[in-house]
Amino acid sequence: MPSYAKRDARAWARQHLVGCSAVTIPSYSADLKRLNERGIRHDIERAIGFGYRSTLLCAEVAITPQENAQFTAWARDTAGDRLQLLFHAAFGTLAENIEAAKLAERAGADLVLLSYPPQFWPSSEQEIYDYTRAFCDATDLAVMLFPIPLWGFERVHPAGMSVGLVRRLLRDCPNIAAIKSEQGFPLPAGLCEMYHHFRDEVVISCPIEGDAIPLMSLMKLQYSGTSNTAWMSDYYPKAFELARSGRWEEAMAMYWRVNPARNANGAVAQSYAPGTGVLNRTAWKYQDWLAGFNGGPLRAPAMRVPDRFMKMLRQGLVASGLPVTADPDAAFMVGRHPC
Repeated sequence: MPSYAKRDARAWARQHLVGCSAVTIPSYSADLKRLNERGIRHDIERAIGFGYRSTLLCAEVAITPQENAQFTAWARDTAGDRLQLLFHAAFGTLAENIEAAKLAERAGADLVLLSYPPQFWPSSEQEIYDYTRAFCDATDLAVMLFPIPLWGFERVHPAGMSVGLVRRLLRDCPNIAAIKSEQGFPLPAGLCEMYHHFRDEVVISCPIEGDAIPLMSLMKLQYSGTSNTAWMSDYYPKAFELARSGRWEEAMAMYWRVNPARNANGAVAQSYAPGTGVLNRTAWKYQDWLAGFNGGPLRAPAMRVPDRFMKMLRQGLVASGLPVTADPDAAFMVGRHPC
């Protein structure tokens, strides 16, 4: 159960959503029939060791609400109070997301990243409002609103979620405590607009590492998440804290040193089915494995990572002077803690 009352979600977020959030993709047994407890616990400890203050427990990997609750319980037991845990509301329907949120809440989740199902096809802002409010009303957890072109809401408004819609949701849903601002991605317009209008009401998150550090010369950002950054080991939590504490020039020196890894990540991400709104979670898990996380197989449907992309990502870390495993890529699908 959350450590705060629903009415206090925004105050809680302002105090506790600080630093960077990782993304933890669950590990599975070799036959894919059950979760891999040792692999999951290993990955939670790894994220903590790198300096992450929270992590998204990724649900876009053919996991059931009940399994997701077990995933959450192991993560909470491992992390204790060292890590904030985000429930990923990425299940197939509103009802299933509410069910999974209640299970995750009891298992130890701290807040929610609100996604929208592929089958949700609104034709008006009212429909987006109704879905969002119904979810927020049904959970006691703080909610991070997530405007991004992945949902296809641009057919309703060019920004996907307009300032007017967000303002209405913040007025009517007191547990919306943060905004992961990616309207208009890959451009930063959505972040700038949300920061301009709502930074005094809720936590504004810039999850894109390549944008956040430079923009912190102009913006007072306290939190960045959730995104694919833990594969660069402890670089991002350290650089973010330097920028947040007024040592921006030092953060930018680190920023440029890791640019080869950043460029490799961008090149690989742009190569996967552009325009489909599907993230290659296998590639994310491979990237984390390069940095010492568990790795291992994912359930179908799961995208593949061609060998040429593996080489590109590995070499990006090498060129940036970041830690990278010496294990051969063939070991990725086995994982560090196979079961």
